[in-house]
Amino acid sequence: MKKIALSLGIAVCSLACATVNAQTEVPVKKENAAAPTSNAEISFNKEVHDYGKIEKGGNGVCEFVFTNTGTDPLIISKARGSCGCTVPTWPKEPIAPGASSSIKVKYDTKRVGPINKSVTLTSNAKNSPTKVLRIKGTVKKAPDLNPKATPVGPVAN
Repeated sequence: MKKIALSLGIAVCSLACATVNAQTEVPVKKENAAAPTSNAEISFNKEVHDYGKIEKGGNGVCEFVFTNTGTDPLIISKARGSCGCTVPTWPKEPIAPGASSSIKVKYDTKRVGPINKSVTLTSNAKNSPTKVLRIKGTVKKAPDLNPKATPVGPVAN
């Protein structure tokens, strides 16, 4: 009985050792691995657009012009409005060094009241990989084009 227990114990140990030796080494990601760097730089003509007072239903489109002042192509990977009423459109192709382009922002002017929204850009720009552009102003009520009719002239009885 002792021989069977001893043989069984040796078999279990051998199996465990074989399993441990068969495991492959998992590569460990180095924390200090250098990220690829870019020498693209982004420079805007303005970072805030003020609509002033704009009528309800008015044209809510504005434009932010920028230039790549770096030495590598500039790539804007994402542009996100702070809410669904602020929709940015940006160039998807790389912007060459020295070249300019623009980001258009459409604000939905159906909402009456103050405007204070932002658009967050993500790019490979060395000087500003995340950039926030702002729009502000006030949407006022449109004038009433159909006021209550008042009689002009004699009224028949």
